[in-house]
Amino acid sequence: MKSSPVAERACGPALEGPDLRAVEGPEADAELAELAKALGHPARVRILRLLVRKDACICGEIVGELPLAQSTVSQHLKVLKESGLVRGEVDGPRTCYCVEPRAVRRLKALVGSL
Repeated sequence: MKSSPVAERACGPALEGPDLRAVEGPEADAELAELAKALGHPARVRILRLLVRKDACICGEIVGELPLAQSTVSQHLKVLKESGLVRGEVDGPRTCYCVEPRAVRRLKALVGSL
């Protein structure tokens, strides 16, 4: 999942390199629980899917894709950002949100270890 030059300019470079942390054990279990909590609402799952399909996305574009108010979408984006699954960069009067590929790979690895 390589980011485009547009996404990199808007959201900064993605974290690269392998994640060598364990996928089992108390720390991994706590990490998986936190990520699952962040994805514990269907709107957040939908937002993450939208961001995975695009290289970068402005909040207004996300609002246009969901039957939710802008303030509700912003709250869901905040939860995703706090979890590390999404990063957001201020771009003038807007905030550009991008998926964090390394965090999504980590989530897949943790779920795959179940």
